[in-house]
Amino acid sequence: MPGGEGKARLTRRGRILAWGVGVTSAVVLGVAGVGAWVYQDLNDNIKSADVDDKIGGDRPENLSPGSKNILVVGSDSRDGANAEYGKDLTTMQSDTLMVLHVPANRKWATVVSFPRDSWVEVPACDKGDGSTSEPHHYKINEAFALGGTGGEVAGAAACSIKTVEANTGLRIDHFMSVDFQGFKGMVDALDGIEVCPEQAIHSKKARLDMEPGCQTVGGEKALGYVRVRYGVGDGSDIGRIGRQQEFMDALAEKAQAKLTSPKALYGFLQSATKSLTTDPDLAGIKPLYGLASELKGIPSDRLTFLTVPNYPREADVASDKANVVWQFPQATELFAALARDKEVDKKRLEADAKNPVYASSVRVQVLNGTGVSGLAGTVAQKLREAGITVAGTGNAPENSGTTKVTYPAGLEKQAQALAARLPGVRATPDSAAGAGAVTLVVGKDLDLDDIR
Repeated sequence: MPGGEGKARLTRRGRILAWGVGVTSAVVLGVAGVGAWVYQDLNDNIKSADVDDKIGGDRPENLSPGSKNILVVGSDSRDGANAEYGKDLTTMQSDTLMVLHVPANRKWATVVSFPRDSWVEVPACDKGDGSTSEPHHYKINEAFALGGTGGEVAGAAACSIKTVEANTGLRIDHFMSVDFQGFKGMVDALDGIEVCPEQAIHSKKARLDMEPGCQTVGGEKALGYVRVRYGVGDGSDIGRIGRQQEFMDALAEKAQAKLTSPKALYGFLQSATKSLTTDPDLAGIKPLYGLASELKGIPSDRLTFLTVPNYPREADVASDKANVVWQFPQATELFAALARDKEVDKKRLEADAKNPVYASSVRVQVLNGTGVSGLAGTVAQKLREAGITVAGTGNAPENSGTTKVTYPAGLEKQAQALAARLPGVRATPDSAAGAGAVTLVVGKDLDLDDIR
């Protein structure tokens, strides 16, 4: 946000505490100075949704006891006050999706944002209307809408959790949903937030008309600003993520500076707590205060905000100009590090992601090493769905208990990109391999559901 004297500066600490976690921090720190009756009033505002019975038992293993992975969803339900923003859309909508990883030692933290247009496999979900969806590929934010078909946040959150876990291998411990209507109330309690768009914004869909330059926005205009996508910058969801981060940075800093009057504080806290729905273990001022206290003690230079490395899916499927796909092996390395509770080097991750290996550039020969009839064809189809070029299928010379990826000279990066989609598999060179294609030998250890 360029320009504007006295405007809140954007800091890493602000980013990590923003959008969901920032709300809880402001809530619990503010509540510390109010009376017992207000405490109970605000505590009762926070809604609880139990998702355990909707997620099921087929979940990733917790590889780092003591750490926490918290799924944060910016939700935009299309009933009640939000109906004006799209009556033709599914009732439950998710415009923001991220995972906050808090390590066991509480000395650093990482937030990973997932572009809402990420093309992923959405697993079977309880839709909340008596039916169950079939596994399929679509945008990642569809999971929230799909699970929330019956209008319940629990189902929406459960499907989002299942989708994130299936595509990342991360075990989600908690979730937090922040509704946009509460967001508007928080902004208004602060008398608006200053933003500085570099170009005019005119969007009927976001109900927004803004001229370039610094200006204070509140209420519907503030909501439109964080939701607008098309007609701003490159029109991508990546650009919108950046605007949302900047806006919530400014909101968090202004809240800390302005919430000194009882009236403003109470109005802000009422809106903030009413906007929150969490899992039962986080549903209350006391557990949220504990979370905020843990985050507050983390040094600012150890707080990292990342977006999953990605590229336009158009590079793999020419007709798809609307979605992005995750970049491998960088995405797998990111998720594996967090699963093992290892701090991510942001600069290295971004440097490695500058030259993506498109899935369509990977040519693979799929060989069945299990003796199970038709398995090579099944795996080949899964790889084609991911955009990978299958050069052919066949049977391996001998049965193998272990899945293997081998490659000839010159195809190391393509082999690594393929192996990253197969949990536990490493690519190894093969000097005797024919040129032009990577070889995948499907072993008995490969779980088809784990192919990414």
